[in-house]
Amino acid sequence: MTVADELNPETPETESEEPIKQRKNGLYPGVSDELAESMKSGWADTELHDLKPIAQAEHTARRRAALSARFPGERLVVPAGNLKVRSNDTDYPFRASVEYAYLTGNQTEDGVLVLEPTADGHQETIYLLPRSDRENGEFWLSGQGELWVGRRHSLTESEALYGMPAADVRELADTLREATGPVRVVRGYDAGIEAALTDKVTAERDEELRVFLSEARLTKDDFEIGELQKAVDSTVRGFEDVVKVLDKAEATSERYIEGTFFLRARVEGNDIGYGTIAAAGPHACTLHWVRNNGPVRPGDLLLLDAGVETHTYYTADVTRTLPINGRFSEIQKRIYDAVYDAQEAGIAAVKPGAKYRDFHDAAQHVLAERLVEWGLIEGPVERVLELGLQRRWTLHGTGHMLGLDVHDCAAARTETYVDGVLEPGVVLTVEPGLYFQADDLTVPEDYRGIGVRIEDDILVTEDGNRNLSAGLPRRSDEVEAWMATLKG
Repeated sequence: MTVADELNPETPETESEEPIKQRKNGLYPGVSDELAESMKSGWADTELHDLKPIAQAEHTARRRAALSARFPGERLVVPAGNLKVRSNDTDYPFRASVEYAYLTGNQTEDGVLVLEPTADGHQETIYLLPRSDRENGEFWLSGQGELWVGRRHSLTESEALYGMPAADVRELADTLREATGPVRVVRGYDAGIEAALTDKVTAERDEELRVFLSEARLTKDDFEIGELQKAVDSTVRGFEDVVKVLDKAEATSERYIEGTFFLRARVEGNDIGYGTIAAAGPHACTLHWVRNNGPVRPGDLLLLDAGVETHTYYTADVTRTLPINGRFSEIQKRIYDAVYDAQEAGIAAVKPGAKYRDFHDAAQHVLAERLVEWGLIEGPVERVLELGLQRRWTLHGTGHMLGLDVHDCAAARTETYVDGVLEPGVVLTVEPGLYFQADDLTVPEDYRGIGVRIEDDILVTEDGNRNLSAGLPRRSDEVEAWMATLKG
């Protein structure tokens, strides 16, 4: 790539105050006065007018109001985070913190939401980098300047988009250092902001803020449910893409599957929601197999666990276990059908008023029954479940919350999450599995190396549930017919 090849990017705090420094080993020795003057002028006015608020602006405003009501009289600071270096002068693609994105809808690096306490609530301000400076040359000399990485919104444009006052984030650290009164900050995203508040915050109070923002996401609003459905619909198309090219994957590796799904995620969404698991053969027994460098062989199963992330960060999380040649063998079908029956029991247990644990318990009961029935473990089933003996082959929990994070709401208190009760608007996965490791001498040889997981994204409704990913077949005979159709 051509780098900010010629000149060294400065930090936001110094860009507007100091000359842009040359980059070591740059090809130009400097910038002449004449060139500097030329670059300052002759540019059209590109300010955007009549911008409409972002689609979720009404919802983000309501979320901020709930946050304000929960912590009256306190200054609340929620950073987006900063760019992270991948190698030398290349950065990882930026993804704003979920707390910041949830409250603002903004996705740009270095942003910070601040709620300043007032007599009747809070004054909201979104602190952002303004457009890169043309007077000091930042826009073309800095590695983060407009001509290198693209145009930023002006502060005025941002106010229209996000529905609150916008200010220059480069001035925020100094403002926060002078702040008085109680302050809370979401930690782990912006070291500079945290340093400015180091003598004003406590870990315990900050954790309370983080927990509140995590629990606020336990139930999804209409906008979020719509985005999750978009993510799932794109994911369904991504799975169809994979089935159509399994012959090419057989000629190469699991990476062909990973790359095929990634193309759909980038064309229709922001990215993949998590590292794609494209696990063929015995790799399916490794729960988070993301190396995706193994062979794809006819006669084996492919466990594909993948999800598209929408442009607003909501992700799907779907798994199908597919016979690579299009037909399950007898033993593969036996194991697959057991997992399917367990998932059916788990999904049936998802309904308003049910305990969160119910769907897990229902699925595990079915799997334990089959393991006893097959003679792989000594019953009775109640004893197996009490001692957790089925976990040798089931390994993981049967699901998790889903949303802006693939494992959403992770900071929520146990009593409101795992020990909580399901309500309409909750979205979770139901994903039982059976995994017989290739080196497991306690099972017959024909079981070894077979791993099966089936995962769907389930919305709790007023009268039960809705399978958002029902567009992908699940029953073994339906999977075979679907694959045959796609392969032509």
